[in-house]
Amino acid sequence: MMVNPGRSQGQNLGANQGQPPRAVHIPGQVQGSAGQGPGGPAQRPAVLFDLDGTLVDTAYLHTLAWWNAFRMQEYDIPMAAIHRCVGMTGSLLVDTLLPPGRDRDADSEIMASHSAVYAQSWASLRPLDGAKELLAQCHARGLAVVLASSARKADLAAARKALDADAFIHHATGPHDAKASKPAPDILIAALEAVGGSASAAVYVGDAVWDMKAAVALGVPGIGVTCGGTGAAELREAGATEVFDGPRDILENLHHSAIGRLLALGPRTAGA
Repeated sequence: MMVNPGRSQGQNLGANQGQPPRAVHIPGQVQGSAGQGPGGPAQRPAVLFDLDGTLVDTAYLHTLAWWNAFRMQEYDIPMAAIHRCVGMTGSLLVDTLLPPGRDRDADSEIMASHSAVYAQSWASLRPLDGAKELLAQCHARGLAVVLASSARKADLAAARKALDADAFIHHATGPHDAKASKPAPDILIAALEAVGGSASAAVYVGDAVWDMKAAVALGVPGIGVTCGGTGAAELREAGATEVFDGPRDILENLHHSAIGRLLALGPRTAGA
């Protein structure tokens, strides 16, 4: 069931109302786009997806893995605090949760321990209900579909295997694609650049406060999902344009969502 949208359909789709969305694109035609327009190559609208907690049910697995990793170094960090930081890069998460005056030599060991503990869950990863079908629908309707995640390469591969939707994904980012972690918009910028997209014709779907803040920073509508464990009120406060229960809920309300309004734009001429 869709949670009350943050804005009505008639309002500005940009996450920063009153400010022009930031245009991010690279020259050239998006692969498989609708062809050349009079002003240049056609530009396909893009849907950017977070992965962990948004498409694959991993948010609490990451939380538990970090909790164990911290305990190995004798840090007692509450799981609730860890969960709120899931979605950041490992280095930023560690820096956010641990005291600034600590011995930082242990940071790399904590991150390595998290990776080792989390890897034990790879075989049991499961997609969230409707995730594959949502990607398939976006792809079939002509949208560029991009995974905008800062997950480690091995973790990303495991999640994509569980999702089993590579046929509907045009590109996936990694931590090497961004200088700064969410809530900075770097990973979203990299995702748009990878498909020749523009912030004026894109939306971002994520489950964390940091996802919504990144969308706001770039000026794209952020669709929040509560399936990662963050409540609708927090997501909306962080800038979500609308909030859904999860991928299935978005799929069942696609035409009334920001994705549906994006579909109405159709292919755009680059530079328009």
